[in-house]
Amino acid sequence: MGFARFMSSLEGRLLRIVAGIALIIIGLAVVHGTGGIILAIVGLVPLVAGLANVCFFAPLFGGPFQAKNIR
Repeated sequence: MGFARFMSSLEGRLLRIVAGIALIIIGLAVVHGTGGIILAIVGLVPLVAGLANVCFFAPLFGGPFQAKNIR
């Protein structure tokens, strides 16, 4: 539950947003072709999760999906 609590915090949200942006940039600027597009699409997952304040991994650890329910 500690992981889910961290991911629901402001720092966790910022980490997900920054990681998503980084994956998108790396996918589009560094890795070219199909692999880059796939990496950029994968980067959308943590970006959207951070912006929507949800944690996709929390249910795997027994926590709620929405971060507001963790706090």
